Amino acid sequence: MGYSGTEQSMKVELRMADRGHSGAQLRTFGVEEELLLVDPGTARPVAVAQSVLSGEGLLPGAGSETGMSADTVPVPITSTLALEVKQEQIEVVGPPCHTLAGVSSAIRAGRARADAAARLVGARAVAMATAVGPLTTHLVSTPRYETMLSRFGLIMKEQLTCGYHVHVAVNSAEEGVAVLDRIRVWLPVLLALSSNSPFWQGKDTGYASYRYQAWSRWPSAGTYEIFGSAEGYRQVVDSMLGTGVLLDEGMVYFDARLSRHHPTVEIRVADVCLEADHAATVAALVRALVETAAREWRAGQPPEPVSALELRLASWRASKSGMTDDLINPLTSRPCAPEAAVVALISHVGRALQESGDLSEVERVLGRILTEGSGAERQRSAMERWGSGLAVVTAALEFTHSGSPVALPDPA
Repeated sequence: MGYSGTEQSMKVELRMADRGHSGAQLRTFGVEEELLLVDPGTARPVAVAQSVLSGEGLLPGAGSETGMSADTVPVPITSTLALEVKQEQIEVVGPPCHTLAGVSSAIRAGRARADAAARLVGARAVAMATAVGPLTTHLVSTPRYETMLSRFGLIMKEQLTCGYHVHVAVNSAEEGVAVLDRIRVWLPVLLALSSNSPFWQGKDTGYASYRYQAWSRWPSAGTYEIFGSAEGYRQVVDSMLGTGVLLDEGMVYFDARLSRHHPTVEIRVADVCLEADHAATVAALVRALVETAAREWRAGQPPEPVSALELRLASWRASKSGMTDDLINPLTSRPCAPEAAVVALISHVGRALQESGDLSEVERVLGRILTEGSGAERQRSAMERWGSGLAVVTAALEFTHSGSPVALPDPA
């Protein structure tokens, strides 16, 4: 699976797409990464999140690392650690940024901060969307989570997945919903690019993103229909809450949604990415999708009339194949090679990427993903070569924090 044959056609299509107006005001964007906490000696997830969060305050300059501003001046970039639903994971919440370089710095700083805090309690923080081996999880004890456990049973009990959420600023709820309506057909491609969860309970699932399959068990998760307006979005959410199935609006788990706490859209479809470069590139693509969608809305261009059922099939295909087999073309709803889906995506957002200055870096990293594979392929390669979950996690730790493969010995 090489980039070679598609590289030239991708660049030709991009050059046709990126004739925009330089100097356009850039939307801020930021990311949230969920990381597994593992014992580096056994590869097993460990229930130490609350200890990690307590110890984080003991680190020098807790929460801050040096990053780069839009003017390439060193500035403090704050990454906050937070509890998630299980004790075996930690969430890293990055700051709003103006540039891809800033987001990349924040991702690396956040991962380093989480890992440093985990080391204080004998653990490590690794960017894997599911664990390799069998495990029993431990709930972070809050009244809300306890109620969810009682109501949703095994779904909550088994829930240990690590997602990747990208927030992009919007000017209003109306603009935000217009964006949601127009980016939905592209979300399966982002899922495929980020796929990083081939294992579940000690087995190779046959999926590139089994996290998406496990997450889809929640009754409100996944694809969504076109809302049409902010009022339409509100009516759908209120109708869902009116069923009494969901505890609250926080359980509206669409693949993309309006943020309840920030003036942003929150794109939630992706696995946590194995490499920081992959994560930053997905974030850049998301911002470009949001900008492109907002322009389409202002120009009166309607969203693609694809049903949620069709999108569900496209998302399943992306979850199954990742970057190793056919995806569903977002514009034709027909099978296509992953390279073709990526070409279509970059052609669609090329102008926005050019204006933000992100195009060449996004091209570079996408070329690497197409050539070398996503996180799922890296994990499987480690398992095939060394035959153990410990080797997979050891390699994943190297990719998480350095972007380089670990030099493990060849099998005897």
